[in-house]
Amino acid sequence: MKKLFLAAIAAVVVGTSAYADTIKVGVIGPFSGPFALQGKNFKAGIDAYMAVNGNTVGSDTVEIVYRDVPQADPAQSKALAQELIVKEKVQYLAGFYFTPDAMAVTPILKQGNVPMVIMNAATSAIVTKSPLVVRTSFTTWQTSTPIAKVAFDAGVKKVISVVSDYGPGIDAENAFKAGFEKAGGQVVEAIRMPLATNDFSPIMQRIKDSGAEGVFAFLPSGPTTLGFVKAYNDNGLKAAGIKFFAPGDLTQESDLPALGDAALGIQTTFHYAVSHDSPENKAFVEAATKAIGNKAELSFPAVSAYDGMYVIYKMIEATGGKQDAEKAVDAVKGLAWTSPRGPVSIDPESRHITQNIYLREVVKADDGTYINADDGTYINKEVQTFEKQGDPGLAAVK
Repeated sequence: MKKLFLAAIAAVVVGTSAYADTIKVGVIGPFSGPFALQGKNFKAGIDAYMAVNGNTVGSDTVEIVYRDVPQADPAQSKALAQELIVKEKVQYLAGFYFTPDAMAVTPILKQGNVPMVIMNAATSAIVTKSPLVVRTSFTTWQTSTPIAKVAFDAGVKKVISVVSDYGPGIDAENAFKAGFEKAGGQVVEAIRMPLATNDFSPIMQRIKDSGAEGVFAFLPSGPTTLGFVKAYNDNGLKAAGIKFFAPGDLTQESDLPALGDAALGIQTTFHYAVSHDSPENKAFVEAATKAIGNKAELSFPAVSAYDGMYVIYKMIEATGGKQDAEKAVDAVKGLAWTSPRGPVSIDPESRHITQNIYLREVVKADDGTYINADDGTYINKEVQTFEKQGDPGLAAVK
């Protein structure tokens, strides 16, 4: 099977014209099933970028080819990536909501002569698996490390951590533990849940029984995060004064209407909030809202996809439309620009995005002063900035 794929790849690479009339970008993500809203945000970010910047780079036209992986399925992700490279002749791969799906594709990038632009998958190790990987999203080490200091500074000395048992969840657990213990706190227990967990009542009882003053949680954004936050409230943890700390996956904007007042006051650290106050974000939200059709559905994968297209356009420009994955990646090492989320850059060594991480608190917009928010809507209000954050997780990987 591998020999057949390599032979097909060789034929594709040899047969690629020096200057393609159409440059195809293959995007793999969850466009159906329980995480379909995340895939919809991928598409909204891509559509918004192309609406603002056009669908051409030089004399070449950019075409997006989508493939659906409804939930984490490494084998399916790899098979679809092979199909995109061999049959569709894509020059770039992008998307990848789940870490296992991205990991499964990294071994074929070199043979396929295609870069991978990660628009979500958040395990630090992905960028170490191939020199052709560039990340425009975030890692859970990057977003979870600052919240540890926030928790300790809030007077919490004992925390229980609860994470989904897969790459990003384990990264989040380790990141919070490292930061919290360095500050002087204690993680009294660490719980890892299967990804398929949807009944959180037993977990909430273990949190109560642990004697912890706070809980740190990470789950992949989607139905599970909504269920976990609701269980935290419904099982009396908020009423009991057990403080809630998490990266921003737990309070994505599309979940806030369903959570309502139960989410008020929850603090998270993350790389983006729809309410971020900048001219670039105001323009982005306007374009992305047109693309997605309902502003209430707009969430963080859209901005990573938007910036991912910026990076891909720069790659196409640098290679003059030629299929040259190594040259394309080299061209964006050190690239810096002003994103809707704030100032960002691609670290030339790790190919991971350096960005601000924001402490946000869920509040109700009620005075008309918040950008991109109508009165009565729930937003993640930025209250503190941790500037120019790289990925602390890369040190742990090495």
